Amino acid sequence: MVITDHYQILPIRDAVKCINQKVNLLGVIIEVGFPKRSKGTDYCCTLKIIDEPHQRIGMSVNFFVESSQSFPQIAACGDIILLYHVHVRMHGTEVNAVFNKKFSSFALYEGKDGKDFVPYEVSSKFNPHDLDRETILELRKWLVDFQLREDFSNFITLSELKEGDYADLACKILQCCEAAADKWMVFVWDGTDAPPNSISANLEEEMDRPLPLQLENGPLPIDLLRTFPTVGSILRITFDQAIVNNQLHLLKIGKWVKFVNMRFEVHAGLWSGVLTPFTKLRYAPNEDSLALSRQRKFDERISLMWGKMPFWCFPEPSCITVVGHESVIPVTLMDVITHSEVTAKFKCVVRVVAVLPSQPKYFCSPVGVYRMRLTLEDPTARIQAFVYAEDGETLFDGYPGVDILQSKMNRLLGLTSDLAILTLMSIVHF
Repeated sequence: MVITDHYQILPIRDAVKCINQKVNLLGVIIEVGFPKRSKGTDYCCTLKIIDEPHQRIGMSVNFFVESSQSFPQIAACGDIILLYHVHVRMHGTEVNAVFNKKFSSFALYEGKDGKDFVPYEVSSKFNPHDLDRETILELRKWLVDFQLREDFSNFITLSELKEGDYADLACKILQCCEAAADKWMVFVWDGTDAPPNSISANLEEEMDRPLPLQLENGPLPIDLLRTFPTVGSILRITFDQAIVNNQLHLLKIGKWVKFVNMRFEVHAGLWSGVLTPFTKLRYAPNEDSLALSRQRKFDERISLMWGKMPFWCFPEPSCITVVGHESVIPVTLMDVITHSEVTAKFKCVVRVVAVLPSQPKYFCSPVGVYRMRLTLEDPTARIQAFVYAEDGETLFDGYPGVDILQSKMNRLLGLTSDLAILTLMSIVHF
């Protein structure tokens, strides 16, 4: 196929036949990658576009530019991009378009909610000319009822995380903040509970190197924590050093997003996600069926009397200890740390993951009073709780010998075959 019109826009189904030719394309952005350095001096980034007649597959467009600021600053997945003079190439069995900084240009338009036909961003070499506005209008109308055809079974929930895996995740953005100098962290949630991890920390080091309570350098402000859901795990996501995190604006707080091919890691027993050069953001409108399904399942969960119980202790937690108030419904640790009252009592189902002092013979002071610190976690948070005086007597059923104390602590810490789950009463919030 030979293009005779310098500004003729081809449907993707025709463009894929124009191998080694320059073409012009107009499409909806359904997937965006994170910029990274190429093997040379350029930066590279990939996005995928579709148009109405070619919505099943779409077409990838590879950008090569001199700086990360030269990439299209896309306002949202689902916006429309006009591409001039991109080179159609074969890459293995796939046909791609290549944006060359020397002769290609682009213009970005708002998606389905757009009201005008003026691009909100153009590249430096973009040459305005008469554009068939009807084509953009038709794309916008088509987008109103558009649902991307994808296999939802490829998207895991936080309850299905596996260390070291690369997987797809549909989740809600809760917050984006700078966790350290020029190091950003994204907080996401999907209403499910991440599985507990084994912890290999040395108990003897708890005094000098305590088990961290969070992955960020310090606790988040309480006002921010109170905006988070109190049920379901909150995953921290960081950026691989190889990528440029200039797509943060696409992660809109309160909106659902789909991450494709994200890596999952465990640090000190805490889950984290990592955005790598192979991770992409996929189009997820407010009415996305997968997001609606995730939200509906969460709403069903919290409507249940025992909906705040961790997923990993159903049908009931291990009976390591017995408490009164059996009719009291357990809450989560996130409920505890965001509670508005300074001092209150709660019933929680938690894991004991660290203890200080580490040796039972030091659990009591020289005058025989219990004084110890437990590190507790559930799917929502990790906190430190102090056991003092009569609380220790209740916990250990009086003052048993050192051997019995050691045996009980081993069970609480999961040093036996049982999963260490403890039901505590009277956790003091401070």
